[in-house]
Amino acid sequence: MPVKYRGSTLGNSNLKTKMIYNDGIDVLVADASHEKYVDTILKTIADAAKVRGSGIASRTHEYVAQKMRERKAIIALSGEEFAGFCYIESWENKHYVANSGLIVVPKFRHHHLATRIKETAFTLSRLRWPHAKLFGLTSQGAVMKINTKLGYVPVPLCDLTQDDEYWKGCGTPEHPCCINCDILARTGRKYCVCTGMLYDPANHEGEPLPVELPPDVVKMAKEAAAKGLR
Repeated sequence: MPVKYRGSTLGNSNLKTKMIYNDGIDVLVADASHEKYVDTILKTIADAAKVRGSGIASRTHEYVAQKMRERKAIIALSGEEFAGFCYIESWENKHYVANSGLIVVPKFRHHHLATRIKETAFTLSRLRWPHAKLFGLTSQGAVMKINTKLGYVPVPLCDLTQDDEYWKGCGTPEHPCCINCDILARTGRKYCVCTGMLYDPANHEGEPLPVELPPDVVKMAKEAAAKGLR
C-alpha cells in the first residue's frame, strides 16, 4: 500500500503544505516482493555516481535484498517500472540511523520523488528507532535542502556514528567504494567532499511526522521498536 502525505511543520516552518501526487508513482516500504528490482537499483546507483563525478557507497545485491526483506528500504514504482529507492541502516546499538543510497531514475525527476522517498524513510526511521539520531552524508545540494526541511543540521563528521562498519561503506584507498574515500583516509575521517547532517529527536519532541504509513507498516515498526530490534 502506498504511503500518504500530510501537512506538517516538521523541523521547518516552510514544510506546511499537504502534497497530493496524482502522477501514478507509488512510494512504498519495500518487502521481499521487490527483490526483482535489486539489479536495476544497483545499476542506477552506479550510473548516477559516474554522472555526478562524486561518490556513492556501493552495496552488494544481497545487502540491498536483505534490506527489502527486513522492510528497511523505500522503493518508488511507476506501475511496474522502477523509479527511485533508498535504504535504512542502524549503527552503534541503534543510537544512530542513516537513510542511505537515495536515488531517483532520471526520467522520473520533477515529481518530487527524492522528497517523497526521504520523507517516507524518515517517518519509518522515527517509528522504528524513536530515540535514535538520524544522520547522513551527502554532496548534493538538493538532498541537503530536503534534510534541512526535515530538521537535520550540518555537523562535523565526528558528530556522526564512529562505527567502523558504517565507514567501510565509503571504502579505503586500496579498496574504494566511493571515489572520495582517500580524503577520509588522509584526514582521519574528519573531512570529506560530503557534508555530515544530523537530526536529534531530543530537539523535535512533539513534532508530527510528514508521512502516513500503511497500518501494517506502522504496526511492524512499532513492534520492532518495542522489541529493540536492530
